[in-house]
Amino acid sequence: MRRTTVSLPDELCDALVREARRRSTSASAIAREAIASHLHIACGKPRTLAFAAIGHSGRRTTAREMEQLIAQEWGGARRS
Repeated sequence: MRRTTVSLPDELCDALVREARRRSTSASAIAREAIASHLHIACGKPRTLAFAAIGHSGRRTTAREMEQLIAQEWGGARRS
């Protein structure tokens, strides 16, 4: 495990210390948990790839209809 330094505003640091006391654990453990949760990383577990099946729409015409689909999703906005 590597050590790093993070600067926190006073009120955030106070809340971190209170939460650590409430849970009877260290502020470092709370910070690790919060950062891992925010970054969607489960420490020690394989990472899931949110985009793994993103290209499989189940439709055969997606590539041909790309401009129409983009216009629908973006409200008709087009790049010049």
